[in-house]
Amino acid sequence: MSTRGKLGQYDVLRVGFGAMQLEHADRGDAVTILRRAVELGVDHLDTAQFYGPGTVNELIREALHPYADGLRIATKVGAVIHPTERLAAAQKPAELRAAVEQNLRTLGVDQVAVVNLRRADRAPGIIATGDQSVDLDSQLAELVALRDEGKIGAIGLSHVSLAQLRQALPAGIVCVQNLYNVLTREHEDVLVECAARGIAWVPYFPLGSAFDRIPSVTAHPVVVAQAERLGITPAQVGLAWLLGHSPATLLIPGTRDLGHLADNMAVTRIELDREATEALNALA
Repeated sequence: MSTRGKLGQYDVLRVGFGAMQLEHADRGDAVTILRRAVELGVDHLDTAQFYGPGTVNELIREALHPYADGLRIATKVGAVIHPTERLAAAQKPAELRAAVEQNLRTLGVDQVAVVNLRRADRAPGIIATGDQSVDLDSQLAELVALRDEGKIGAIGLSHVSLAQLRQALPAGIVCVQNLYNVLTREHEDVLVECAARGIAWVPYFPLGSAFDRIPSVTAHPVVVAQAERLGITPAQVGLAWLLGHSPATLLIPGTRDLGHLADNMAVTRIELDREATEALNALA
């Protein structure tokens, strides 16, 4: 199994780091985690201005700026922190542009390697209504303009259907971030399309989440049993299955724990055997 993959034009380690959890971390601990992640080889770092809001980007800048030449930072647009809600849709083209500009300022960069457009058409998460129900083509036109201006290196999508991915292909999509793990595979069709077209597949909630009661991968008895048999952690089983399931997969697991970080990074060296793979495949 290859340990590296393609994020558009960028060659990256197949296990990166998702920074969302750092919005709840002690500042010093977060800086330590980020620096250690890079020391362990992370060169694909995923963030968003609405994490915090702004706090996580500021932590990344404090910990890692000036950035190493090979570090690729990806961010998301399409939502904002609302005064009375955790998240609110921010889907209008002007809002997408404003979010990109905010990311550039808080990260301290002239260009973000990848900007993922987080659509808000369906659960889980925020659902756009009223004037926030914006057509995909208008959004992509704004992101293409930002790419032409040099503020975006590449464009990705998040929380999209197969039809939306195909609609967006003329914009030059380099990755898709959708909910997906060994227990939750509704977007298998999108994964297959990504793999066929050389588009990176970056699953979010790769181990499940308490959010909207998405099942926990690490608590599933089959995952636990295979972890015990192989002498690895249930989290490593779930992540290793994802890497082995498709060569298009890039992972961005997040953590606030140095031990878990080391375990996650070790997954690039773990290949599940046939017994484990067949047992996990059967969970679909």
